[in-house]
Amino acid sequence: MAAKKTDSLGLDEQFCFAVYSTAHALNRAYKPLLDRLGVTYPQYLVLLALWEEDARSVGSLGAQLMLESSTLTPLLKRMETAELLRRERSREDERQVTIRLTPKGRRLREKAKQVPKSVLAATQCSARELGQLRERVTAVRDAILETVEAA
Repeated sequence: MAAKKTDSLGLDEQFCFAVYSTAHALNRAYKPLLDRLGVTYPQYLVLLALWEEDARSVGSLGAQLMLESSTLTPLLKRMETAELLRRERSREDERQVTIRLTPKGRRLREKAKQVPKSVLAATQCSARELGQLRERVTAVRDAILETVEAA
């Protein structure tokens, strides 16, 4: 029996489509969980970063989240309006803006603890399997960025 020849341009053969469609599925899994918290997925990412390290510059936050300031600034303004964080200009350098969680933003952390557990259950993977997959996908991302930035 002859081996099936695959088309290198077949949609199902594309790594990018596997990642894209998985991200779409993840967003669908996260949406109802985050709706209960009153935040969007990008806002959740900002909160995760600030729960790790509060009182950060917009620049360091953008670097960690891989977001440009033109994307991050309106997001932070909406979160400030929702009283989840405060933006403060530095007294030493007005170009620097520090982001700090409000008490409301800090309290949301406790409510968010169920989110990773629910998403893990939705993946039907063990925590170990998902951790290994995350590490591999992160390594692929970093290799791609290194290649693109070197070009």
